Amino acid sequence: MYVFIYQLVGWPSFTWEADKLGSLLTELRHRQGKLLGKMERLGFSLQTEASLQTLTLDVLKSSEIEGELLDAEQVRSSIARRLGIDIGGLLTADRNVEGVVEMMMDATQQYDLPLTEERLFGWHAALFPTGRSGMHKITVGAWRNNPPHDPMQVVSGPMGKETVHYEAPAAALLPDEMKALLQWFNTGTYMDPVLKAAIAHLWFVTIHPFDDGNGRMARAITDMQLSRADGTAHRFYSMSAQIRKERNEYYAVLEKTQRGDLDITAWLHWFLQCLGRAIDASEEILSVVLKKAAFWKEHEKTIFNLRQILLLNKLLDRFEGKLTTSKWARIAKCSHDTALRDITDLLEKKVLIKEEGGGRSTGYVLNK
Repeated sequence: MYVFIYQLVGWPSFTWEADKLGSLLTELRHRQGKLLGKMERLGFSLQTEASLQTLTLDVLKSSEIEGELLDAEQVRSSIARRLGIDIGGLLTADRNVEGVVEMMMDATQQYDLPLTEERLFGWHAALFPTGRSGMHKITVGAWRNNPPHDPMQVVSGPMGKETVHYEAPAAALLPDEMKALLQWFNTGTYMDPVLKAAIAHLWFVTIHPFDDGNGRMARAITDMQLSRADGTAHRFYSMSAQIRKERNEYYAVLEKTQRGDLDITAWLHWFLQCLGRAIDASEEILSVVLKKAAFWKEHEKTIFNLRQILLLNKLLDRFEGKLTTSKWARIAKCSHDTALRDITDLLEKKVLIKEEGGGRSTGYVLNK
């Protein structure tokens, strides 16, 4: 039987070896500052476009970590509407998408407001608008309190041969545990704000205060604290996307830490390295934004109709799969003949070109 970290005398007084983290943290903060400086020089509109790209990725990948695949276009449309960006053809998102987006936008756009019990309850209610997780009814908008399943366990494997990875604190302890966490989170400290993001993430998932959604909420809290560290509501890198890439390592270091002692140096070291790789990956997002801006600058005098603008933006945002006439018609909500006229016009203007080896279904790409 394992003893978990919250059962230790001294919990939650975490310790760490600052000398093992100092150079890594300094170098990370330097790269963070360079990225923010670079984005500052691009101006507000491009910063907002980069935020749209990043937040969309963040929401998609945070849900993907939990095995939930959201519709990318719905997520993007929902975030664009909240950021006041006109991307054309805004889609109506389903309740699940709207709930995740609502939580993430509140965390990042209102990062300077206190994190409270009621705010967390609101996030949780947004995540589970039907009061169910899959087929199972859960306690929504309140701390978990399900006696037959207390204490909650994180398990894997087939029924009867489950592996228990973690056992959360008993439900009766949650009010006091969360009170301590929230008081610490909302109180200014001399701690580096990035380290505070790492500790908040670990602390929250260790308490595991809700029936479901704890991972997504922990990542939202992380993004909230990273927004505080950056001093801006604009998001230019996605920690959730990087955690998704390193999901196995994430769970491994988390499990080891929760079964260890109060020295969390290993967790902090992994978190800082992961964040560094997330910042590196932001170059990809930035390149998309700059390419898009350059395209519209080059074609500022070219006349496009609204359907063409919609589809060109989708291509610039890395349209997945082959863009055919039938897909154009479906996305633009027009007839096949109208779609063909739109595409022919763009071919004549040398904005689009035909893909090589199109076969029966010709595809079209931007003329780079």
